[in-house]
Amino acid sequence: MGPVLGAWLALSLLAGTGAEDMCGQPPAASARSIPAPQLSPEERLSPHMPQSLRCDACHAIVFQIEEQLRKAEGKVGRKALSESDYMEVLERSCSQGWESYGVQELHGEKRLTGPGLPRQQLMSVMVTGGPWPGRLSKMCHSYVGEQGEAQIYEAHRQGPAALRELLCHGEKGACAGGKAEGPAPPKVLQNEL
Repeated sequence: MGPVLGAWLALSLLAGTGAEDMCGQPPAASARSIPAPQLSPEERLSPHMPQSLRCDACHAIVFQIEEQLRKAEGKVGRKALSESDYMEVLERSCSQGWESYGVQELHGEKRLTGPGLPRQQLMSVMVTGGPWPGRLSKMCHSYVGEQGEAQIYEAHRQGPAALRELLCHGEKGACAGGKAEGPAPPKVLQNEL
């Protein structure tokens, strides 16, 4: 046996590649099974966002609103948008497809996942489409209707924390009574509004 072939055989054995692997047998693959989230009837069929996912949904909505308003302001040189412009941007934000959002089960808990949301895990199954895009759009339109475009844009101009506080963490926000995603953003003082 030549020195190169001997060295290769020794290294192969040390690396865990047995003779069977060298003789054409594929190495045994480690099997991983990742189940899809088991959705309750409410999570599958209701037209409304389930209560347990509303805080995540609110953070996704704030992220999308911030992104759209930031892009629009960038086109006009970061100066404030006119009322008609920010109203159009908010409508476009809420009416977008939302297809990049879905549900994952992480550590036994269902979480909404997608752009702007933490806790995304690489080795899990994400269920997208279905009712999630419509629910997010409906929630977004609801926020704009309840708070008003002017108040939402004013909060945006103060920074992302102010908009999260207004929509998600305020007294009636989706994250107010339940588990908030991470630490709550700093409170906005009344005189800063």
